[in-house]
Amino acid sequence: MNIVKSPAQIVWRYVASLSGVGLALGALFFAAALTPTLVPRSYLIQGVLAGTCFAIGYELGVLWRWLWRYLELPEPSPRIRSAANVAVAVGCFVTVILFLWRAVEWQNSIRSAMNMELVETAHPAKVSVIALITFFALFWLAKSFKLVTSFVSGRIRRFVPRKIANFVGLLVAVLLIWSTATNLLIRAAFSALDSSFREFDALFEPERPQPGEATRTGSAASLVKWNELGRAGREFVASGPTAAQIAAFTGRPARNPLRVYVGLRGADTARGRAELALGELKRQGGFERSVLIVVTPTGTGWIDPAAMDTIEYLADGDVASVAVQYSYLNSPLSLLFQPEYGAEAARALFAVIYGHWTTLPKERRPRLYLHGLSLGAMNSQDSAELFETIGDPIAGALWSGSPFTSRIWRSITANRNAASPAWLPEFRDGRFVRFMNQNGPTVAPSTPWGPMRVVFLQYASDPIVFFDYHYAYQRPTWINAPRGPDVSAELRWYPVVTMLQIAVDMAVATGTPLGYGHVYAPEHYVDAWVALANLRNWSGEALGRLKIHLGKAANVSAGASGDNPYSDRGG
Repeated sequence: MNIVKSPAQIVWRYVASLSGVGLALGALFFAAALTPTLVPRSYLIQGVLAGTCFAIGYELGVLWRWLWRYLELPEPSPRIRSAANVAVAVGCFVTVILFLWRAVEWQNSIRSAMNMELVETAHPAKVSVIALITFFALFWLAKSFKLVTSFVSGRIRRFVPRKIANFVGLLVAVLLIWSTATNLLIRAAFSALDSSFREFDALFEPERPQPGEATRTGSAASLVKWNELGRAGREFVASGPTAAQIAAFTGRPARNPLRVYVGLRGADTARGRAELALGELKRQGGFERSVLIVVTPTGTGWIDPAAMDTIEYLADGDVASVAVQYSYLNSPLSLLFQPEYGAEAARALFAVIYGHWTTLPKERRPRLYLHGLSLGAMNSQDSAELFETIGDPIAGALWSGSPFTSRIWRSITANRNAASPAWLPEFRDGRFVRFMNQNGPTVAPSTPWGPMRVVFLQYASDPIVFFDYHYAYQRPTWINAPRGPDVSAELRWYPVVTMLQIAVDMAVATGTPLGYGHVYAPEHYVDAWVALANLRNWSGEALGRLKIHLGKAANVSAGASGDNPYSDRGG
């Protein structure tokens, strides 16, 4: 007798062993994963996402089937069950085909909202193949987990009742796999990534030589050495508009903006780096400028040029900005592995800058602002406590793309005025906090401000701002009408699937054009800084020209590098 099975027989055996309920639920999850969310997806990303949703739906179906049998509930006869499985299989197959057919339309609904070029195909065959590969990879991981659980419970069952043994086996399997993943895989990956990012940070760019001017950070006269700035720090201090460029555009006298930056190599502690930054800022005369900005960078130390170039033009270069690096990792990794580092660094820098600023005569000191993008915005929000500054308040803060975990952002959004949408809230009378997007603020410019101004710049299509774990079982409020101008009208909420879709959207949120997703455009920073800094020497026509000028510079730089320089680079 021939006992050797062909590959086709092996495949058929495993396919036949799959759960019918699981396949049905998995197919529905697969179909739902093809619907649009906040940003466009490539066929590769779409395939991995759909395959993951398929696997999760399948395992939920298996769990449902197991729970039904475990509770010893009555089951239909084999004939009824077979007929129902055939009907469900046909229905799911039709649903999947229909959703694959509409995938192009759904992706184009996002691209149209973002003024992107439309696509002719969503590559349904490629999506399906990638999804199947992803499904079976996850299926075998789940199978391995079940084998471990069965092995442990089988050994324990000799000494304790079956149900207790099953529970203990499950618990031991979870602890074993979690311990292995965190102590071996994750820590090894973190160590490798940290080393890789550290080496990248140390690379010198030949196009950015050490500054020769004594007033620049990293020069021979600077307290901060050029080789200790890090890649992002060197990019920050060596870029930006000069006094001549600003004056040529505005027709008014201008000053060279001051940019102070301290990299991780500058000192061993966050407090040490903050003290070094304060010393360098005082050396350059930063407290003699009209505007002083304490900037919290993204995870890699990168600072968005769209934000800084804009205020430097608007204030005729009479600006000093200061920042310190707190990580080599990009923002998602930094948030996952080093969540306390960013808050500690931001807190230390604000404490020393604010402490010195409060000793200066009020009539001669600069207006003090906070700024941060993405993870920088979240950490900046944690850098100052209201009760510490209420006696001598700062001028305000501009926070763009605040992550969904941002404490202050979440509190204000949750307590917004009832009639305002979640994607562009209004908070009380707008005297303290205002939200802005591509279309500006909801509050009229003539609305009076209080003693301190806070502006949140955010796009409705930014998944880093609007993700939430609750979407697994709760419909997002920002889906309600009216929707944001850059959100697809075809977007629908599906339990579990929508949460996974937006989680994947976060990973590709910087792949959108300027002014959408997590890529904040200079023209929108213009509106934000004008509202925040109370700038009166700019006419509406001049502001329009500045927006065009900065927008063209951003697009030219993007075309030259093949990347978007205004995205949250590495962060």
